[in-house]
Amino acid sequence: MSIRRTAPGWALVPRAPGTTIVRWLYDALRTQILAGRLSPGSALPATRDLARQYGTSRGPVVAAYAQLAAEGYLEATVGSGTFVARTLPEELLHAAGAARVDAPQRTATRRRLARFALGATVYDTTHPGRLRAFRTNVPALRLFPTGLWAQVASRRLRRATLAMLHGCEPAGYAPLRSALAGYLARARGVACDPQRILIVSGVQEALDLALRVLVERGERVAVEDPGYPGARLLLAAAGARIVRAPVDRDGVRIEPRHLGGVRLFYVTPAHQFPLGVTLSLERRLTLLEWARQTGAMVFEDDYDSEFRYAGRPTPALQGMGGEHHVLLAGSFSKVLFPSLRLGYLVVPPDLVDRFSAVLSLGHRHAPVLTQAVLADFIDGGHFASHVRRMRGVYAERLEALTDAAGRELHGLLEVSPIEAGLQTAGWLAPGFDAGRVCDAAGERDLDLVPMSRYGPMPGGREGLHLGFAALEPREIRRGVSSVAALLAASRGRGRASRGSRALPGRRDLQ
Repeated sequence: MSIRRTAPGWALVPRAPGTTIVRWLYDALRTQILAGRLSPGSALPATRDLARQYGTSRGPVVAAYAQLAAEGYLEATVGSGTFVARTLPEELLHAAGAARVDAPQRTATRRRLARFALGATVYDTTHPGRLRAFRTNVPALRLFPTGLWAQVASRRLRRATLAMLHGCEPAGYAPLRSALAGYLARARGVACDPQRILIVSGVQEALDLALRVLVERGERVAVEDPGYPGARLLLAAAGARIVRAPVDRDGVRIEPRHLGGVRLFYVTPAHQFPLGVTLSLERRLTLLEWARQTGAMVFEDDYDSEFRYAGRPTPALQGMGGEHHVLLAGSFSKVLFPSLRLGYLVVPPDLVDRFSAVLSLGHRHAPVLTQAVLADFIDGGHFASHVRRMRGVYAERLEALTDAAGRELHGLLEVSPIEAGLQTAGWLAPGFDAGRVCDAAGERDLDLVPMSRYGPMPGGREGLHLGFAALEPREIRRGVSSVAALLAASRGRGRASRGSRALPGRRDLQ
């Protein structure tokens, strides 16, 4: 179709093949308006005249005019015709720039900040650059079924209701809470009903919620040592007095004489972070009995218990008679993908109302459509299938790391045997400085973290935190060879350092 003039000074461009008449008319007219060739207040041709000029029916012209009017580009007046709007939508999106002030600006008065802000420390969990061996806390994102997730999301969006678009109650989308209740009962032995589950952005938000409900500034909170630095940083910002509980081969040590006045005890019993040990049955029972006798609460961080490779599954503390004394928190960041930003918190029945009220004030609720997609993913069996698949993949990658280290790192580094999780500890032979080893790792295309970042290690040992889940076996073997070359080159250069316990680590916010 050739270009035809419809009024002095402007014309419509030809219709591209495959473009509907309505779309073409809409785009062409909007372009003329934004370019100024159709000035504000100018009249447009009558719909019949424009349809006749371009050899089409009047319906598409009416539809294009209506869409432009709905978006604010046109104004229709009964009996007078259709005109270009005097104020275009784009003009409403841009505020006028602030007037320039040439006079010297006075220094702003010193701001008064809340104690929480003064105590807050940035905890950067981003992973700059490409994936390298042996980056920790990263799942095998290349194996996530994005196509299947897209199909589930597409079906859910097509069935979205007005109620779903409006929102949901603060505790979360009811079908997702029901799906989680069934899953937690089967997989973790959790005793709960959907009403006791709150949907949050992850374990970090769940812990923040617990502190707001249960702990006043200056009260005591116990944490594992070594342990997850994200929890310690949050506790410090909240003004809690941190009580460090040492960890050994049986997990965190429960010593009631050191826990006087403790209001909350943060633990990772299924797979202790960062050592990877499982809390023994005896200590589990001791911890629950201590909570019952003192009225304190246990915060159970169940961050990656789905991936267990050996032995029988260990039930959650909450399901071992601790339903009235344990807050169970979990996340989908490691199981599915980090940007999902969804997790859950299971609370005792008498605390549901208080937790929901506090959650509603600061968060309102997690994105409902995302919750609905996750609920469908679980109910459709896709979540369980993905977990089973990844459990096999991660077991294979852990075996590749263990075998390669046994061959190439003998006498240099010993990989700690673990039964679950996405990373493990590698203990250095005497004479190595883990900090110096990690500083030199970048030159050999390695991403290593010293274990000392998480606190004092049992026996004062020096070690490296080694992630394996995101790496294919060949990448793991190549990484082990690079570590062997690095350690061989640096062996004996210095004694182990002793002053690095306070540095924050890099486990993702869950």
